[in-house]
Amino acid sequence: MYASSSVSKRFVLYPIVVVVTTQLLLVRSVSALNLTNSYLQHKCLVSLGKYKPGSDYEKSLDDIIQSFSNEDKNSYGFRTGFSMSAYGKEPDMVAITFQCRIDSRGPKCQSCVVTAGYELLRKRCPRDKGAIIWYDQCLVEFSSSDTSSQINYDDNFCMPSAKNLIGNSIPFEERLHLLNNLTKMAVTKIDKNVEGIKKPVLYAAGEKRLGTKNLYGMVQCSADLSVQGCNECMLYYIVHFQKCWKSKQGVRVLSRNCNFRYEIYPFINPKGPYYTKF
Repeated sequence: MYASSSVSKRFVLYPIVVVVTTQLLLVRSVSALNLTNSYLQHKCLVSLGKYKPGSDYEKSLDDIIQSFSNEDKNSYGFRTGFSMSAYGKEPDMVAITFQCRIDSRGPKCQSCVVTAGYELLRKRCPRDKGAIIWYDQCLVEFSSSDTSSQINYDDNFCMPSAKNLIGNSIPFEERLHLLNNLTKMAVTKIDKNVEGIKKPVLYAAGEKRLGTKNLYGMVQCSADLSVQGCNECMLYYIVHFQKCWKSKQGVRVLSRNCNFRYEIYPFINPKGPYYTKF
């Protein structure tokens, strides 16, 4: 009886262990490739003041956020991953911008923008006339003034890895070199999703082999920036936050207009768009 019971338990436990192990591997894989859409950070732009309940400003803001849910997931904004619109008249004008990561265009972009918009409006910055929120896959900003094509040097943050690099295992110069190469690709590769004009995609991702390790990176600028603006934004934030990431295994630097990330593990699908192996 005991032998039979023991065999039965082994038989039952084996597939359970296999299933659990497989699920854990899948979870790690999804997490590593950044396929989730986690909240990262937000900033309430308190200098722009507050709007009153029931005001035209609140109505315009509600209408915009609601329109994102009703809009076709393959509309031009979600298909290209960028939209900038203004509603109403001053002093109740609402300008809203969203930028999605290039590998999250389409339905993922729409889902992220809707989530971010409601989160910002209802939970993070209620009644504020201006705010920015960052998620893994998108950024959403609303403001009472038009901020298009201007580099924002005030609203930014740095998220370094908790772990330091051991010695000079991945030299600082190599990390700079990868980010610089990706920036050059971002401002020269033509965006295939923008119709009618040849416009740089302002995004690039890739990896580079360094001895026994790989270094992975990604850069992106907002679509309202020029090539010169993208270069200036990237250079500023790479230099500005050097102390934050110089000794770290990885980092994510985000601003309103540009962002970059590097890690010693893969976080972008290598089969995604504009991905290069150096």
